[in-house]
Amino acid sequence: MNAAEKLSLNLKLPAADGRLEQFRLSAPRNFPRKAAGAFNRVAYSAAHVVADPLAAIDPWQGCAIDWDATIAYRRNLWGLGLGVAEAMDTAQRGMGLDWNTSLELIRRSIEASRDVKGALLASGAGTDHLAADAATNLDDVIRAYEEQVAAIEALGGRIILMASRALARVAKSPDDYHQVYERILGQVRAPVIIHWLGEMFDPALAGYWGHADHEQAMEVALEVIARNAAKVDGVKISLLAKDKEIAMRRRLPQQVRMYTGDDFNYAELIEGDAAGYSDALLGIFDAIAPAACAALTALANKDNKTFHQILAPTVPLSRHIFGAPTRYYKTGVVCMSWLNGHQDHFIMVGGQQSTRSILHLAELFRLADAAGLLRDPELACARMKQLLAVHGIVQ
Repeated sequence: MNAAEKLSLNLKLPAADGRLEQFRLSAPRNFPRKAAGAFNRVAYSAAHVVADPLAAIDPWQGCAIDWDATIAYRRNLWGLGLGVAEAMDTAQRGMGLDWNTSLELIRRSIEASRDVKGALLASGAGTDHLAADAATNLDDVIRAYEEQVAAIEALGGRIILMASRALARVAKSPDDYHQVYERILGQVRAPVIIHWLGEMFDPALAGYWGHADHEQAMEVALEVIARNAAKVDGVKISLLAKDKEIAMRRRLPQQVRMYTGDDFNYAELIEGDAAGYSDALLGIFDAIAPAACAALTALANKDNKTFHQILAPTVPLSRHIFGAPTRYYKTGVVCMSWLNGHQDHFIMVGGQQSTRSILHLAELFRLADAAGLLRDPELACARMKQLLAVHGIVQ
């Protein structure tokens, strides 16, 4: 490497105390660009959307998507052997992505999946088209769920039954959750994935299942699943608490999967123990997709040591991206996509690129480099310098 090439891989990054520190990128890991074989875990990546930065809209109120780049990224995930969990919170559902745009996203993803052999795709159905104060009773919530489920099923899609802010607002007891979920599950065409999204991801979902205490809430969720097991493929819990996930996993009906949504402890949960394991439906898989592919390939080959060696350096990155306020993790996910050349800009739906500080993004850059996840270090370095310059940090 000559002096010019060395210079292009160096930059100054801000530290927590405000000083600028010299940083040099390391070589990326040799992760695959395509999956080499089948995994022995079901693995979905919740996928982000690419905004259209040139749309003539108010970015805080409108929603404009670069459809080509968005679908191209889903093809990338499918090529790496990962399923796509569509129109979920990683796609900024409820934080910039409205229902009408979500349905168009789902339609386009379903169409694209038909050209990809073995493509795994499931899509989020919720109640988010209801205005904040529009739901006044359970019937309003049921009708809203029914509308979204019917629209997705009409396109030939599989359902991820998302947690409902409206239900959390109007429900008065656990019985209300039973009534709503049993009504919807009784109508779906195929088994669904139930998503229990914790309040750390969405404060409006505090007290879901009728209890503020997660252990009590889990009892209600388990009862709902047990009564409707034939209509439940699995449950994804996003509580960032591995012990709660393991406890729930061990009590699920035999045919119901646990999909880990724990972006802090995913490696050990996916590996599992003598009593079972978790499959995966993770937002962090969007940001670490090549590493996830390599690790899951190793696990399928019974090479658990390599599985952990690959994922271990990604965990500090994930914990950072999903750090409090956790709901802003999408900013780190999209930043990773931009740094790795999957999109041409770092603009997000709803202007959400502003939700993380430059100090946060500088640390993301360091941790991504340590995990070997910056696949083109020269491009990543050049783009990070652009971002730093916007924040007044001149190299």
